[in-house]
Amino acid sequence: MSSKQWYMEQPITQTLEQNFMPYAMSVIVSRALPEIDGFKPAHRKLLYTMYKMGLLTGPRTKSANIVGQTMRLNPHGDAAIYETMVRLTRANESLLVPFVDSKGNFGKVYSRDMAYAAPRYTEARLDKICQELFSDIDVDAVDFVDNYDGTMKEPTLLPTTFPNILVSANLGIAVGMACNICGFDLNETCRAAIEYMKNPSCDLLSVLTAPDFPTGGELIYDRAQMEQIYRTGRGSFRVRAKWNYVPKGNMIEITEIPYTTTIEAVIDKVTELTKAGKIREIADMRDETGLQGLRLTIDLKRGADPDKLMAKLMKLTPLSDTFSCNFNVLIGGTPRVMGVAEILEEWTAWRTGCVRRRVHFDLERKKERLHLLHGLRKILLDIDRAIQIIRETEEDAEVIPNLMIGFGIDETQAEYIAEIRLRNINKEYILKRLSETDELEKEIHRLEGVLASRDKLRDIIIGELKNVIRKYPTTRRTSIVYEDDIEEYDETQSIDDYPVHLFMTREGYFKKITPQSLRMSGEHKLKDGDEIAFALEGRNAAEVIFLTNRCQAYKARLYEFDDSKASVLGDFLPQKLGMEEGETPIWLFLPGDYTGHLLYVFENGKAARVESAAFQTKSNRRKLTGAFSDRSPLVAAFLLDGDAELVLSTGVRALVVNTALLAPKTTRTTQGVAVMALKRGQKVISAQRLDSSALSNPARYRTRTLPAAGALLRSEDLPEKQLTLE
Repeated sequence: MSSKQWYMEQPITQTLEQNFMPYAMSVIVSRALPEIDGFKPAHRKLLYTMYKMGLLTGPRTKSANIVGQTMRLNPHGDAAIYETMVRLTRANESLLVPFVDSKGNFGKVYSRDMAYAAPRYTEARLDKICQELFSDIDVDAVDFVDNYDGTMKEPTLLPTTFPNILVSANLGIAVGMACNICGFDLNETCRAAIEYMKNPSCDLLSVLTAPDFPTGGELIYDRAQMEQIYRTGRGSFRVRAKWNYVPKGNMIEITEIPYTTTIEAVIDKVTELTKAGKIREIADMRDETGLQGLRLTIDLKRGADPDKLMAKLMKLTPLSDTFSCNFNVLIGGTPRVMGVAEILEEWTAWRTGCVRRRVHFDLERKKERLHLLHGLRKILLDIDRAIQIIRETEEDAEVIPNLMIGFGIDETQAEYIAEIRLRNINKEYILKRLSETDELEKEIHRLEGVLASRDKLRDIIIGELKNVIRKYPTTRRTSIVYEDDIEEYDETQSIDDYPVHLFMTREGYFKKITPQSLRMSGEHKLKDGDEIAFALEGRNAAEVIFLTNRCQAYKARLYEFDDSKASVLGDFLPQKLGMEEGETPIWLFLPGDYTGHLLYVFENGKAARVESAAFQTKSNRRKLTGAFSDRSPLVAAFLLDGDAELVLSTGVRALVVNTALLAPKTTRTTQGVAVMALKRGQKVISAQRLDSSALSNPARYRTRTLPAAGALLRSEDLPEKQLTLE
């Protein structure tokens, strides 16, 4: 059999259409994104299974039983179902309003390593709030569909009486899209829904103040950001930890952390910063989380300022984190990113449909009951005749037709009359049943009025929302602080700033030495064959940038290097800065306020003048790729705070050029412009400032136009050794 028979060629467009797109749509519609009831399919299947198991009113049962029963609706493994259940439990603290009343170890959302117990060890039942999910489930309020094997029915949505889509936090990653919905306080959300139904143009921020998280913390409030999130469904805000200082033990207790992080992530980051020497105020840090809740304890060193330390930790660790909102919700099977007002609009419309269907269901049941009572009324005048008809009918199948003929009633009414027990065929029983007629007619009239009035339907929804507020009172867990009230950490404020001397060797060793130490030192200690390549003066708080032989730049602060002595080798930069294998530093400069220019001179005779602001970054990036052009080897680099004259040399010829002839560029990797015209086989071997050169007659080599070949070096100007990078 030839190899061609083992596969079939197919156009990529056909593969995408027939294979990838169905998978993508399945993930989007049936797995990753929540619908207007606030649940993903996995949540909905689990909760409905628990409802059918009688766990809304009954005692707890083993979680393993629930997982097994849920597999009738959810064709996934037991581990995935149990993980879904864990997130819904009260013990895990993932939700502001948990739906599962749990017993046992279900882990904690704020702990990465606190694993939940196996399902055979834990127990669960539905929480009381689930009454608001299933109160309308049996009155045709929502549609039902077949499960995956067609053996039972399941609801397409749960008829929640409150906007659970805003109350329950949701994170989902689909194909090509995702959602990240933060939670809001239950009572605030219900009040916001009421206000919106009464006045769609109301100010939601005055009622629904801000998001809320089960792990508490402090939300840094920016009204403009909140307005954007409420309007578009996209945006971000910051949440930070809550802490208090205990003077007695000179320690800090952290009791609440952002929803987006874990206690292990915080400890790991603090440990990393302590080892790197960026935090020196901490003597010890412990995780004392227990039955009383979360608690991280930090023991301070003597003299440490707790406020300044926490400001630093908020800046450098996950104790302050950003929550990015993406309110992507499935509406009628279509993903839509909506703001809060639009979500409330969609929920109100959907909930109105649920209530309308419920009222219509009640109306039909009452009409059926009234219809039966009308038939019962017809036999009231002659009960004996009804008994006689039944007694004189020889065949059972003829009883119903004979009653229909005898009293002029339909089959349904005749069936109802025929099923009345013999002891109940008396006037007292019949009159009691008929007394319901007036009440039923009034109720039917009322229900028909409700169906005909949008305002009455709205009033029912508002009444249910008020009932939720009354039955389930809540308070905000996440405090609100305003950005203006927060003192941001400025790392330069806590750094001692003093003059230092900087030295870098050819092989990449770096020393930072104070003037006093330098005066008392002897010769520099260097490796065999190494030498000092660069020597600068600066201040301890300054920023320094190193350029490498791989055309990359590494940024650092001088205070990150320990004060050294001339008698030691110093810091090995490739290791200190995490350079790549074989990468070595070839130049360094102090950018200051980034107002100067860098000038690169290359072997091919070109020179590039680049604004130093091109190296400025808003984030704390340490590594910048593309620091300079790699088209030709770099001969020398200069930091210019004004125009200067440089001497370029090939060893045979020299050229004096003023940097004013070179226009500055904003791109770091620019190849530059031709400065020195070279003959075949020639290359620029050195470049230095004119004032540090030994040219006897600079005018001989000076040019006013570029490029220029320069002039032949006279014997007195020939260098004794090759010029090097400055």
